[in-house]
Amino acid sequence: MSRPAATRDDEHELRHVMVVGGTVAEWGELSDEQWSGRVAALGSLSARAGARWLTLRPFERGAGADSARPVHHGVADQEGCTVVVDPTPDGRERLVVALRKLAESDQLSEPAVAAALLAPAATEPDLILVLGPDDRLPSSLVWELAYSELVYASVAWAELGPEHLAAAFDAFRQRHRRFGGLD
Repeated sequence: MSRPAATRDDEHELRHVMVVGGTVAEWGELSDEQWSGRVAALGSLSARAGARWLTLRPFERGAGADSARPVHHGVADQEGCTVVVDPTPDGRERLVVALRKLAESDQLSEPAVAAALLAPAATEPDLILVLGPDDRLPSSLVWELAYSELVYASVAWAELGPEHLAAAFDAFRQRHRRFGGLD
């Protein structure tokens, strides 16, 4: 994954934000009304911060996921920010499926893999808010970790609110991004 060096102007630009938290079972516990409210609030806040994409993913599958009611998924527009709800809890599985499809179509290349894994978003995440302990990476992420800034919040999925995402935006803006480079 090659990414051009950041300039001063784009170092704190938010094009794509990702929130990773909860389990598939916890996602299934939210009502349609709770999901709609969460998507609207987080999408609107992301749009006001300049993001064109917000992706929501679970941290992991979790216990009881197979017996949980169907999980919310889909794409919605919130004030110019496209919110992608992707309930796939295993980033390794997502990577293998994408690689197989691309290999079958003879389109296997780094840009094609990135496009397949991030679709429908057009860019890699600039910021990933991880709900959970700061000593553990979510299994739902593999590819996205290369150039994204990680911000952890010790908050349960059910308690996630716009204030947690706003705090992550503030932390992001205070960082010096190196995009994989060393200073």
